[in-house]
Amino acid sequence: APVDVINVLEVASGAFRERFASRNLKIDLSLPDSAVVFGDKDRLMQLFNNLLENSLRYTDSGGGLHISGRLDNGRFALTFADSAPGVQDAQLEKLFERFYRTEGSRNRASGGSGLGLAICVNIVEAHNSTIRAAHSPFGGVSITVELPLERDLSREV
Repeated sequence: APVDVINVLEVASGAFRERFASRNLKIDLSLPDSAVVFGDKDRLMQLFNNLLENSLRYTDSGGGLHISGRLDNGRFALTFADSAPGVQDAQLEKLFERFYRTEGSRNRASGGSGLGLAICVNIVEAHNSTIRAAHSPFGGVSITVELPLERDLSREV
């Protein structure tokens, strides 16, 4: 169904604000007013929750997460860019592999199973979209999801 991903993302990030604040982390949103895609609202919520959880788990206290979005040529590009610590180049390529966990500063004793980002890949692929990891300008990891916008909400039957 048509889904305004901005609304879904605002709900997801709002649910995480207190948890981020308890770790002395900030969430900053820079989003357009609306971005409608044809998708599954529940799976998109799961995607955003996984990305938020990942950032919460692996961002040092005092830092934060910047979530930005832009509409471009029929697509919505959404970027989750957190602050330190980051990962090495070789680790970026493996972040989406099932059960992969980085060694070193982003690996916490309370870390997860290594499935969160792999699940994100499945959700993104089901939405005919792409996901990629890069180094964040804030010192951490940047995850970008590109979703195709809903082209025609008035379908002929």
